[in-house]
Amino acid sequence: MDFHSLCSFEYFQQSCSQYGYEGNLSGLVEQEFSRSKGLVYLDHAAATLYPDSLLRDYFRDISTNLYGNPHSHNPSSSLTHDTVERVRDRVLQHFNTTSKEYSVIFTSGCTAALKLVAESFPWSSPTEREAGSFFSYLTDSHTSVVGIRGLTSALGVVALPVSPQELTNRAKDRVQGEDVFCQTPHLFCYPAQSNFSGRKYPLSHVRGIQARRLYPACDRPGRWFVLLDAASHVSCSPLNLHDCPADFIPISFYKIFGFPTGLGALLVRNEAAGILKKSYFGGGTAAAYLSREDYYVQAENISDRFEDGTASFLDIIALNHAFESLYRMTGGMHNIQQHTFGLARYTYMLLSSLCHGNGRPVARIYTEGQFESPITQGAILNFNLLDSSGQIIGYSQVDRMACLYNIHVRTGCFCNTGACQAFLGITDQQMKRNLKAGHVCGDNIDLVDGQPTGSVRVSFGYMSTFEDCQKFLKFVAECFVEKPVTVDQVRLQKLRAARASSGGSSEHPSNEISNGENHEGAYTLTNIYIYPIKSCGAFEVHDWPLGPLGLLYDRGWMVVNQNGVCLSQKRETRLCLIRPQVHLPSNKLFLQASGMDTISVPLEDDAGLHTNSRVCLSKVCGDRVETMDCGDEAASWLSDFLGQPCRLIRQRPDYTRGMKKKPAEGTADSPLLSLVNEAQYLLINRASVELIQDLMSSRLEHNTLLDAQSVIRRFRANLVIAGAEPFEEDNWSHLIIGNTRFMVAGRCGRCQMIGIDQDTGSKTKEPLISLSAHRAGKVTFGVYLSHQNPDCSTGSNVLSVGSLIQAEAQDC
Repeated sequence: MDFHSLCSFEYFQQSCSQYGYEGNLSGLVEQEFSRSKGLVYLDHAAATLYPDSLLRDYFRDISTNLYGNPHSHNPSSSLTHDTVERVRDRVLQHFNTTSKEYSVIFTSGCTAALKLVAESFPWSSPTEREAGSFFSYLTDSHTSVVGIRGLTSALGVVALPVSPQELTNRAKDRVQGEDVFCQTPHLFCYPAQSNFSGRKYPLSHVRGIQARRLYPACDRPGRWFVLLDAASHVSCSPLNLHDCPADFIPISFYKIFGFPTGLGALLVRNEAAGILKKSYFGGGTAAAYLSREDYYVQAENISDRFEDGTASFLDIIALNHAFESLYRMTGGMHNIQQHTFGLARYTYMLLSSLCHGNGRPVARIYTEGQFESPITQGAILNFNLLDSSGQIIGYSQVDRMACLYNIHVRTGCFCNTGACQAFLGITDQQMKRNLKAGHVCGDNIDLVDGQPTGSVRVSFGYMSTFEDCQKFLKFVAECFVEKPVTVDQVRLQKLRAARASSGGSSEHPSNEISNGENHEGAYTLTNIYIYPIKSCGAFEVHDWPLGPLGLLYDRGWMVVNQNGVCLSQKRETRLCLIRPQVHLPSNKLFLQASGMDTISVPLEDDAGLHTNSRVCLSKVCGDRVETMDCGDEAASWLSDFLGQPCRLIRQRPDYTRGMKKKPAEGTADSPLLSLVNEAQYLLINRASVELIQDLMSSRLEHNTLLDAQSVIRRFRANLVIAGAEPFEEDNWSHLIIGNTRFMVAGRCGRCQMIGIDQDTGSKTKEPLISLSAHRAGKVTFGVYLSHQNPDCSTGSNVLSVGSLIQAEAQDC
């Protein structure tokens, strides 16, 4: 069968044992999740979606009932107290247990629940006679679990990481009898499901650790308690606490229901609750205390004892409606598990069998098994894409292209460094070198020295559909597969029979080969653009002075919404239709747009004027910046044109912001930035644009010839040059334009914003698709520059169109 046939619903049905619930799944999605129409949401492991009926029922509840603080005793407070207690019972019922066995302590989330255990566990510091407590955890654990180590290390408690293989390979059949007399408390933590790979660890490990049959408990005397991190598992799978009596189970409810957020719980086995000791006591946790004397008696009820202050009772009440909606639509967690696993298994089968035209695989998938059973594998698929030569395509490139297709995925290491290292083969030394190279958790540095720093994760929820899988697979085929698309039929048939051996190579791609030839010659500066207001239209100039932050007044202003969040063309395409113009003689910035009167704001405030302006804090590319509001006239003008409340703000003249990228050797200080994202200047090469333009024209119907200048405007560069070969600029290290020397600070990673026509504001998928196809998924175009001449800060240097350029290539 060809790829098109494999993406059909008929083939999916042959491969999937259960799809949907009783009734019409597409009708359910249309009725309850209409806001997701037109997009493919595949990030349910991070946060699932909430149904509309949940909100309607919840708002009807809180708008017709009066809920007071549960610590009072009036009728509204009693209603709250009784409702909250009903929710506690419902939570326990969901996990097949009762209040006789477990207590529910509401927290702000799973991380807060973990922190509560860490701070309350009776850690025993080592002495000359006793080894003290051990804090042990599976290396495939979330950051919030490993973070307990920060607290225990200060107490001298030994942290003992355990690999999944050690847990069972070093197990013992029986425990020595004399060990039972030692009561030193130890804590072992492991995830019911890996949030990285979706691997499900046996719930029987709970009893195995408690009975000291599994490593490390079998080697260390004492009383072993088990913390089962269930946050990822319970999102799509049932958890029966009657069968696996873990001592502590942290969860976050938005992983299950989507709403409310900021609410989680710690489920505590009542037999283990007595060991937890608190130092701090907040409102509602004390049975009695004295203010002048160190006298305190804790509340007898476990939940009251640990819920400091007033619980988030309105959010807790929302859980009632969350349970109602979930069970009404799906029938329960077992149905959800079967449905989501079927989608994940189908996607895994096709993606792992997909090949380039030369027969090489398209994906390297990180999994322990072959998606044989929902008992061993959750609805998570983790992978990296490969180009036709077998080299990994960086996850940020995949993410950018996915955004263009309205496909929502997750990339990086997913707050699970242990699993990330194990699957990607990243050593501790490499992790440290990556940090020195500038890579930190959560950034978009996806490759260091050609090696991946993370991966791509897709995950499914109970409302996910076959169409989500289909659109995702077709997206991969269109954007990242060298044509013709082929399928490894032998592998596919083995996977369908669930008899395939463990797949996934541990090989790592070699470093990308760059052209290190030393091209020295003269090129020409053909265009200069400044963008006074971030994300608005370009202002083309012939000669322009340089300032300390780059081209004078480039990205000095930006538009923010009513919450102070920066607006970009990715959110509001009509920004490109605003045409700011800088008029130096009159000291004014003019705002112009079709159908609007022209208004102006001053380029430089009068002395002392900024002291009377409202100071704002905002963020640009993750950096906190200090700005000033430009007044009501500009705000009204922008709001009228964009059709939403917004304001114009500018960077404070006395505020400085440094470049994130480290300067080259020999440079003193980090270059200073305006409200640009990453660097002072962006340069593109006309020859590179023309190559992409030709590719775009060949992809479009009737071989439409696109206007080169229109394509150039989409890339929103400051400087456009001519005379170089296509993509020759990628290998330059320095430039001299006129009498100003520039350092190349790296390539520009392109997002879907270049698909916006700067003349009309309309969206297309070009030129990003053509760029990705030409560069095997590496969606970079243009280079960042920063000036190096000391006198650039004075504004005396001027760039002029027609200036000759000398370029220096990188060393081989």
